[in-house]
Amino acid sequence: MKKENGFLKRMGETYKNSSKSALVVYIVIRTIMLICLVMELLVFKNYHNAFLCVVSLLLISIPTFIKSTTSIRLPSALEITVVVFVFAAEILGEIGNFYHSIPFWDTMLHTTNGFFAAAVGFGFIDLLNKHAKRTQMSALFVSLVSFCFSMTVGVVWEFAEFSVDRLFKFDTQKDVIITDISTVTLNPDGKNSEVKIENIDHTVLYDKDGNVLATIENGYLDVGIYDTMEDLFVNFVGAVVFSVLGYFYIRKRDKFEFVEELIPYGHNEQIADGIAEFEQKLTESDKKDEDVPELDS
Repeated sequence: MKKENGFLKRMGETYKNSSKSALVVYIVIRTIMLICLVMELLVFKNYHNAFLCVVSLLLISIPTFIKSTTSIRLPSALEITVVVFVFAAEILGEIGNFYHSIPFWDTMLHTTNGFFAAAVGFGFIDLLNKHAKRTQMSALFVSLVSFCFSMTVGVVWEFAEFSVDRLFKFDTQKDVIITDISTVTLNPDGKNSEVKIENIDHTVLYDKDGNVLATIENGYLDVGIYDTMEDLFVNFVGAVVFSVLGYFYIRKRDKFEFVEELIPYGHNEQIADGIAEFEQKLTESDKKDEDVPELDS
């Protein structure tokens, strides 16, 4: 019980120590989410949307949880972006149907995700780079790690979308209507040679008994592939943009100081002590390896 109270106390203190702008955003968005949760439960009886509200409330608490349990700190700009991103993706995008009503909504969010995921990866590596004595990673290497971290996050997110769609029959990987396909499956000779089908006007879906299930006007329904590849591409764009900024930030920190508002940082003494302890263990390990006598062949 004391541990729980201590944790809640730290969470409360973290909220109090947040900047006014971040605190206002937290309060406004959390209030909207709670209202949305009540409406979905009591008025619309939509338990799927209610579940999304609960998940969203948990997600926007992650920055506060990180700050209250670790020595890592997030600048206000990054905190606000995380909270607004979750709200835009889950509440506006899924529940508010912005993904359908605003064509570029999904593209905008995935580009933003690529940019800030690269910022998070960059921040963690840069912390190590600042305080490590054994090794100093080049600006190019840190930027490359930042880029790879962002792309990994993007790929894992697409894995999650695919898994949710397959297991729970959702449609997070939005479908696209296309007018031509190129496929080996429909080759009448069974050869590994593409058959091109063009100018598709409409597609009719039947069940096993020959009943019409649906008619897709204006083409053929691509199930998620276009959406996934577009998401990964714009994630790539966002990751490249930040990685380039990060590269120049390391080379000329004074001229690109604004980048510090986008990356995690830590209490210098705690971070430095932790890295020093880790390096000490590596040094001891190296000495032990040197002391092991070589066996005569």
